[in-house]
Amino acid sequence: MAGHSKWANIQHRKGAQDKKRGKLFSKLIREITVASKMGGPDLASNPRLRLAVDKAKSQSMPKDNITRAIKRGSGELDGADYQEIRYEGYGPGGAAVIVDCLTDNKNRTVSDVRHAFTKFSGNLGADGSVAYMFDLIGLLFFKAIQDEDSIMEAAIDGGADDIKSMTDDSFEVITSPNNFENLIEYMGKKGFKPSESEITMRCSTDANLNQKEAETMIKLVDALEELDDVQTVHTNAEISDEIIENL
Repeated sequence: MAGHSKWANIQHRKGAQDKKRGKLFSKLIREITVASKMGGPDLASNPRLRLAVDKAKSQSMPKDNITRAIKRGSGELDGADYQEIRYEGYGPGGAAVIVDCLTDNKNRTVSDVRHAFTKFSGNLGADGSVAYMFDLIGLLFFKAIQDEDSIMEAAIDGGADDIKSMTDDSFEVITSPNNFENLIEYMGKKGFKPSESEITMRCSTDANLNQKEAETMIKLVDALEELDDVQTVHTNAEISDEIIENL
């Protein structure tokens, strides 16, 4: 799950669940392979590859796995020819959903994604049906920061576009994708290292879900994220703290 602050606790709960090494490594390897294919194998000149490798390292992926994925992408080793595909649709309560995939079999992927939507009260839409509501952003998440003034000052000086403080003393810092790496580096020098960081999607409008819709929505996201071809799922679903507690 990615892309919405109100889902932070669900996002990080699911993040822990999704760290089943085999599945997580498979998704990371695909991203590294495609990034290497599209921008070349040199990390210094390929920001997308650099981010993918950094994420793989943060999950303790062995160096040999990373190297092989880069070589497969650059053509030095044989491997599957993955292509990027985005599916858009609506979930329970009219919530917008974007599903980004990397696949070597488009027919299989669209069938699996459509099945998940249909099973959990959603439906696929046409290209562009919900994407116009989302913006690409860089998101940095900081846990339990007590010195609010210092982190806000560092974020502003580093070029952040927005800063959100949470009731649990955590912070979300939002920046442009182009400034993402620079902001991480700058805030690190100021003593603030994000516990999570990613390039993700943020929606301009929210869809408020009731308890039943929220339960089904979480099942839909679970089902989509379990698919091997799915890399990320973005949604504008809004679930209240009270409903989250009940769930």
